[in-house]
Amino acid sequence: MSSRILFLCTVMCLFVPMALCASIPYFQRVEAKTGDSASKLLARYHLSDYACNTEQFYKINSLPKKANLKAGQHYFIPVYIYDYNGKSIRSSIGVDDWDKAVRIKTYNEVLKSEGLRIHDIVNSKIVWVPYHELNCLDSKVRLDNQLVMAKTVEASNKNPDNVKFASKGKNGVETGTVTGRNFKIFGTKYQNVPLLSSALAGKVYYLVGGHGGPDPGAMGEHQGKTICEDEYAYDVTLRLARLLLQHGATAYMVTRDDNDGIRDSKYLACDCDERYWGTKATMPLKQVARLRHRSAVVNALYDKNRKNGVSDQYLVAIHIDSRSKAAQTDLFFYHYPKSVGGKKLAQALHSTIKDQYAKYQPGRTYTGTVSERNLHMLRETKSQNVYIELGNLKNAHDQNRFLLAENRQLIADWLFKGFLNAK
Repeated sequence: MSSRILFLCTVMCLFVPMALCASIPYFQRVEAKTGDSASKLLARYHLSDYACNTEQFYKINSLPKKANLKAGQHYFIPVYIYDYNGKSIRSSIGVDDWDKAVRIKTYNEVLKSEGLRIHDIVNSKIVWVPYHELNCLDSKVRLDNQLVMAKTVEASNKNPDNVKFASKGKNGVETGTVTGRNFKIFGTKYQNVPLLSSALAGKVYYLVGGHGGPDPGAMGEHQGKTICEDEYAYDVTLRLARLLLQHGATAYMVTRDDNDGIRDSKYLACDCDERYWGTKATMPLKQVARLRHRSAVVNALYDKNRKNGVSDQYLVAIHIDSRSKAAQTDLFFYHYPKSVGGKKLAQALHSTIKDQYAKYQPGRTYTGTVSERNLHMLRETKSQNVYIELGNLKNAHDQNRFLLAENRQLIADWLFKGFLNAK
């Protein structure tokens, strides 16, 4: 072993527990590109959101702060290289935190999808562990903010969620109010989410609003204002998540925007600060990387919940289609060709929407369809999946379906009824 590596191991032992030092021979070393600064290099490896990573970068490379990097020269980045023991990430790196291991697994998968890792963990027998996961206090993910989740509770005045059931609602489902269930992701007005029933207890939903980050999806105009698919799809997705939580389900907002919450405005401002569950990093620029990232997040969560005995897990991807202005469409649904469960779920949602139109708009013909599509999020995720298109963003009639907040809520209400019917 070279003197430099010996020195590096000594330095590293100052920052990690002694028990781990024998299994960490070095930090990862990468080549700087033309125009790279420390922040740009760290951002490429999804490390720039933690100040401790930046400080460590300068320290392990013996560089003064804000030093210029030389193109073609190799620098250490604050990513530990661990040997993978073939059993688990936790036992390989000496931690017990399951959520941390899931984040590390996802981190490795994202780097591979972006071409920053050549081989995956299993084939290379190497785990890349970001420095902040083991050392930075601010790297601890607060599940109450990151994970939109509801616990199953009994109808008791003494339960930990302070539920006070008052009466019987429709179909005999108990209803009531609850305090202490606040989810910031929904925004100030809607952050309190009372538990109204346990009708969906034990079921897990992964909710993905279409596009986001650098990709607004379809774009159109209404009365001179620009409207973006991702903003309206996200708002409907949030409203659906809140309903699922109110009835005992566990719901993950996989694509998320901490600034927006549920909005009642007609025009939702287009922005690009959406990210994925479990990370502060912005979404990748490349579409393939974005798709692989979000499917990796869903699969990591699926594996965790499956290990804990949860069998009823569903992915719900919500989009708004883009066609010619003259093309009016109803809500329609896709499922993966080989997924029997996905097809049944799509059919249950379709049937519910059809019934709701017949009830509230008698005489109107509902033309929504259920069909097969070999889409990435349907093909590459492990749960039962459904892909929903809310209408045509460019059609003036369809625009009223999602421009008006009450209509966005109505869509969420009807989709929720569909999930109840799919039980």
